[in-house]
Amino acid sequence: MTQEGSAGVVVLAATPIGDVTDASPRLVAELTNADVIAAEDTRRLRRLLARLGAETGARIMSYFEGNEARRTEELVRLLEEGARVVVVSDAGMPSVSDPGYRLVTAAVAGGFRVTAVPGPSAVLTALAVSGLPVDRFCFEGFLPRKAAERTRRLGQLAAEPRTMIFFEAPHRAAATLSAMAVIFGADRRGAVCRELTKTYEEVRRGSLQELAEWATSEVRGEVTLVIAGATQPAPDLHAAAEETLGLAAGGMKLKAAVAQVARQQGLAKNALYELALKTQHSQPRSAAFEAEKPH
Repeated sequence: MTQEGSAGVVVLAATPIGDVTDASPRLVAELTNADVIAAEDTRRLRRLLARLGAETGARIMSYFEGNEARRTEELVRLLEEGARVVVVSDAGMPSVSDPGYRLVTAAVAGGFRVTAVPGPSAVLTALAVSGLPVDRFCFEGFLPRKAAERTRRLGQLAAEPRTMIFFEAPHRAAATLSAMAVIFGADRRGAVCRELTKTYEEVRRGSLQELAEWATSEVRGEVTLVIAGATQPAPDLHAAAEETLGLAAGGMKLKAAVAQVARQQGLAKNALYELALKTQHSQPRSAAFEAEKPH
């Protein structure tokens, strides 16, 4: 343990996202000299140490989503004792869609120093190789797993002018790309980056429609999606759904209202119909909707 009474330090250490030779000498030094290593997966950490030929006398603790809140309190106590706490995730920079954020906020609140070991990042790597504009971009992390919530989130992003970067599980890639093609437009450009820096690295570029069709075959490995921003203001899907419900409340059949609003605003009818139904479920049921129910 660092000398008692000295200030503890949190070190967010970026680890390779694929190729272990991307590890920096400073990463090796921090892992070697740490008092405590908080690792998302302790087994992966030990494999990384072995591949780097590094040895450490640090106390190794698991630090993942399931125990992050509880372990943060313990790590703060170790900081109070003067520990140098190195945080590592399975790959890339800790706290970016990985454990670390809670500890950073707690350390900052406690007046402890927080620093980082720069290094590999799936976000920036995917952006750089995507072939899409890089001057302005935003990172959206993982989309909601439930279809309705995913549709809602994508609807909020439809008019986003910056290049967007998402993480996605391989088994959900096809559904997500299909939803993006409907909400963002089939011709919107994108890139699917998988297994970055690994042996089977692949970057597939094309329209969202083309990418959605390609993804219907099995997608494997770590996936990062890069999607071009909107080049012109996009219709507000939620406002369109409210307009549709207003027409239905006035006596128009829901499907007819969907067709009219979709045509006027250039929206996909199926996406508008789905959102209108979801929105309607949270509102008092009207006679217009009751009339469409089968008897």
